[in-house]
Amino acid sequence: MSQEELYETGMKVRREVLGAAHVDRATANANDFNGDFQEFLTRYAWGEVWSRPGLARHERSLITLAMLIALNREDEFKMHVRAAFNNGVTKEELKELILHVSLYCGLPAANTAYHAAEQVFASLDLKP
Repeated sequence: MSQEELYETGMKVRREVLGAAHVDRATANANDFNGDFQEFLTRYAWGEVWSRPGLARHERSLITLAMLIALNREDEFKMHVRAAFNNGVTKEELKELILHVSLYCGLPAANTAYHAAEQVFASLDLKP
């Protein structure tokens, strides 16, 4: 695929996973400083990796969430909780994922993840 095709594919996948409103905000904030990064992110993360056939988006979401908990990336975690719902992840699966991650990443990381997930639920008017 050409760089342009990777970008087009990436933008399609990025919008489907993260939602058009989020992607529109990110691209609207592109400037001379971060524009190249936004383009790279769209081409590489979304056009090359997230669009590969080896894992379903549902699986990619669960893996991504686990890694973001382990790396203590709360803002990205919240964004990907929202995205995970677009990929068919349920609250029950998210609850089990965080519980499972607590064994390997520690209780403080899991505690933070539960609180962050509940903040996302509140923003989406979902009951915990």
